[in-house]
Amino acid sequence: MSAVHAPARSRVDAAAKSLAVLRIVTGLLFLWAFFDKAFGLGYATQSKNAWFSGGSPTKGFLSRVDVGPFQSTFHDIAGTWWADGLFMAGLLAIGVALVLGIGLRVSAVAGTLMMLLMWAAEWPPAQHNAAGEATMSTNPIIDYHVVYALVLIVLAATASGAVWGLARRWAELPFVKANTWLR
Repeated sequence: MSAVHAPARSRVDAAAKSLAVLRIVTGLLFLWAFFDKAFGLGYATQSKNAWFSGGSPTKGFLSRVDVGPFQSTFHDIAGTWWADGLFMAGLLAIGVALVLGIGLRVSAVAGTLMMLLMWAAEWPPAQHNAAGEATMSTNPIIDYHVVYALVLIVLAATASGAVWGLARRWAELPFVKANTWLR
C-alpha cells in the first residue's frame, strides 16, 4: 500500500469506528430508558412508578400531552397494557440490537416510528398548548426525536454493526440470510 492511500484508509477506519461508537452509545441511551422505566432508578422514573412495580411507562408522559392534533389519541392510549408493552419492548429490543450491531434495519424502522410518535406527542410546531401557555418549543420541526431517528437511519444505512458488533455473524444465520430485512 502506498503512503498516498494511507491517510484515506485512516479516515475510513476512523469513520467506521466513530459510527460504531455512535451506534453503541445510542443503544445504551435506549437501554438506559428501558431500565430506568422498568426498575425506577430514580432519574426519569421513581421506584414506586417502575414498570416492574406495577407502574406504567406511558401513562405519565402521554396523559400530560397538552398540545397538537393527536392530544386526545395519546390520552386514550396512555397507560394501556399494549402501549406499555410495545414501548418497553421497543426500548429494549432497539437498545440491544444497537449495542450488538444486529438487526439494524428493523431497529431503524422501529426506532424511527417510536421517535415520530414521541415527536407528535410533544408537537414542536405548536407555540402554545391547549391552555394557551407557551410550549417553549425551540424549533418547530427539528427536535431531538428527529435527530435520534436520523441517527438510527444512518447507523443502519452504513452497516455500522460491522465494527465492534456482531453484524457479520448475524448475517450468516440461516433465518437472516433468508430474510435480508433482518440485517
